Amino acid sequence: MRTVITLTAVCCLLAAHAQQQVRFTRWDAIRTDNDLVKGRAAKAALQATGLPEEQQALVLSNSAPEFLPASLRNDSARQANAPYLTNYVAFRVFSFHEDTVPFTVVMVPAKDNIHMPEDLRPTADLFLAVVDSGLAEATQARPRPEISRGPRWKNLPQATILAPAEVYATYDLGSDAVARQALADAGMSVPEIEAVTFRSHERNWPDGIDSFEERSKLISSFGKYKAYVGASWDDKVVLIVPVEKNKRMPKLMRPYVDIYLVYAKSAVSIKARKRK
Repeated sequence: MRTVITLTAVCCLLAAHAQQQVRFTRWDAIRTDNDLVKGRAAKAALQATGLPEEQQALVLSNSAPEFLPASLRNDSARQANAPYLTNYVAFRVFSFHEDTVPFTVVMVPAKDNIHMPEDLRPTADLFLAVVDSGLAEATQARPRPEISRGPRWKNLPQATILAPAEVYATYDLGSDAVARQALADAGMSVPEIEAVTFRSHERNWPDGIDSFEERSKLISSFGKYKAYVGASWDDKVVLIVPVEKNKRMPKLMRPYVDIYLVYAKSAVSIKARKRK
């Protein structure tokens, strides 16, 4: 299982430690050197938070360079995207000093940042070391960005998954112009389209199905998902799997936000809507 923080772990971390929401004010205050977070001073401060060892390990692992969006990986990219960095939703985790310079490690949750441009959008919860002078408290004057719950589904046709294993688990809706147009033609707003794009990839599915190895053990149960047709294009269809209708699914398959599955049309059966 990938070592990324699940929603449950994040919520526990936030609730237990009453983290404050912050915003980035200087692009050059963000450090992306994982060695800094793994340094002696930072690790001592992390241990002092009292977080369980598993969560401490996740903070360290998810500060690694491979978790960074493309436009956070070097100074030139951060400088070019400086105007957008202030739109991140981030939270304080702990503070430490390195060579007398005060740092704060902040959490940038993937779920709360789906509004960010694609090259700045995290695909897993990030932990970044930031010089204190580059942070400011998020005030009521800067409301938290609205995160779309995803498109409405209650009046959409129901679908039954006939061939569960044929799911396109890594389909890139974001780069498929025809697919995005189909989502727009189905009446989805831009935030709704971004939500579908983000949560139609396996890495943003529940823990038990977010990789091929794990999913192969549960794939036969995909046919039990209660799903609705979000949009269709060419030979494909995107299904909405709402939380509300799938609360009785096995825990490792149960969505905590609506998720989306891309299938070939031949792999699903679509129930005709009743005429009123």
